[in-house]
Amino acid sequence: MAEGAKRFAVVTGSNQGIGFGTVKLLASKGVKVVLTALDDKRGLEAIEKLKDYGFSDLVVYHQLDVTDPTSIASLAEFVKTQFRKLDALVNNAGIGGTIVDPEAFKAAAAAGMDTDDIVVNLSEVITQTYELAEECVKTNYYGAKKVTKAFIPLLQLSDSPRVSNITSEVGQLKHIPNEWAKGVLSDAEHLNEEIVDEVLSEFLNDFKEDMLETKGWPTSLSAYILSKAALNAYTRIVAKKYPNFGVNCVCPGFVKTELIFNSGVLTPDEAADIIVRSTVFPNGSPSGLFFSSEEVSPF
Repeated sequence: MAEGAKRFAVVTGSNQGIGFGTVKLLASKGVKVVLTALDDKRGLEAIEKLKDYGFSDLVVYHQLDVTDPTSIASLAEFVKTQFRKLDALVNNAGIGGTIVDPEAFKAAAAAGMDTDDIVVNLSEVITQTYELAEECVKTNYYGAKKVTKAFIPLLQLSDSPRVSNITSEVGQLKHIPNEWAKGVLSDAEHLNEEIVDEVLSEFLNDFKEDMLETKGWPTSLSAYILSKAALNAYTRIVAKKYPNFGVNCVCPGFVKTELIFNSGVLTPDEAADIIVRSTVFPNGSPSGLFFSSEEVSPF
């Protein structure tokens, strides 16, 4: 299966939206891509769509649940068997961690709320629960981390390994009022996985005790913001540990996806272009950075 392609990529959560667009664009550049989905039916339907674009030989499907270690191990073994290495991993799978009123959200988006306003205005259109927050952190942070760790041995076999963690500007530390959390997550020199775990544990505990505002956590999109901030921090940890990798956070912008009821500004294909440009940097390019619409931004 690996014959004819020189570079291989995995895109998580890629049966639709930004992930699907990323698979399509990578394949158009001659990269052999594994499209993944939680649900086999949706994943196989996405593969059929890609065949219509003429990418039959460059895309393949494999099921993936980023919260299930067995599922992750199965995918890693598949890639090892089929390709013997991995050149690029795009951690795109993610959830919002809230219950959203679609019509109210679309009305707010139509009124022109920008990224910063979303954090404030969404409190009127979303419902948060502890269970959803826990699932959001488990998926967006721990899922991406487990997938990355599973593929590091195969990425090390590439002559130009790349990891792009799809993030959001709302995950920037300026959106977290808690000074302790902001301080430890911004200290790149001393960042480690234990510190990130401690921040998330404190956050979830305070969420459970209904003390978000009291303890200085975001009160809207709380788990989404913290999970992305944690993912951003993990990006810096991996970049430092593996200096020959290109490991970066990529925020493609406000994109029309099902997650936000197609209320964005950019199309999934436009977002994919930003992601792929940030994933196929030449050797020697910067690592451990936060890219927002291709511009380097603060964490």
